[in-house]
Amino acid sequence: MVKEKIKVENFDLYFNDKKVLNKINLSIFEKKVTAIIGPSGCGKSTLIRSFNRMNDFYNAKVDGKIIFDGMNINDKNIDLSTLRTKIGMVFQKPNPFPFSIYENVAFGLKVKGVKDKSFIDEKVVKSLKDVWLYDEIKDRLFDSAMSLSGGQQQRLCIARALANDPEVLLLDEPTSALDPKSTQKVEELLEVLKDKLTIIIVTHNIAQAGRVSDYTLFIYLGEIVEFGETKKVFTAPENKKTEEYITGIFG
Repeated sequence: MVKEKIKVENFDLYFNDKKVLNKINLSIFEKKVTAIIGPSGCGKSTLIRSFNRMNDFYNAKVDGKIIFDGMNINDKNIDLSTLRTKIGMVFQKPNPFPFSIYENVAFGLKVKGVKDKSFIDEKVVKSLKDVWLYDEIKDRLFDSAMSLSGGQQQRLCIARALANDPEVLLLDEPTSALDPKSTQKVEELLEVLKDKLTIIIVTHNIAQAGRVSDYTLFIYLGEIVEFGETKKVFTAPENKKTEEYITGIFG
């Protein structure tokens, strides 16, 4: 039986006076991959950034609830650093810090005040192994992260998030800047990672959503058009607009 990890209730979001998300009601299920699809500008990235309140940086105003760990994350007393540790995020363009590979992965642990070097060493190695990167770079852990290829940099960013033991991993178009081989590796990685944590991925690539996700959410003009198991959404959509988007009639 699938277990609910995040519940969104009547969620609205505004930038200044413009309403970007309208009455979002949604369940994100534990240890599953949920893909968010829709045309450019429809609110995909805004929605995924609502799950760890990244929209706060843009002075967003919100109504409604996003329930995680029994708490409404939009409450004013929520500790955002703790929230963003539990709900990690990887962005569209690989963004390693201008440090060594090792220091990139260790960064979050040190920010939290962890001082046990052996513990940090173990975490760095484990996180790099979890993204299948360790064997590729184990002899140059203290080289600059900028020396890695684009695909390696993106897996490093995933490792950096994993080092904090997140319960949820948000991926905002994580392969759009990668070549096909690197994209395939990230997609295969998601299949393994979902045994450990809940994954939400925004993708403009409809075929990718079909390959990697268990559930698919189609959003259009800031509203949910359809949500359900990916197989059903792709083969027997309930809404005509979903069918038109998936088949390329618009988008």
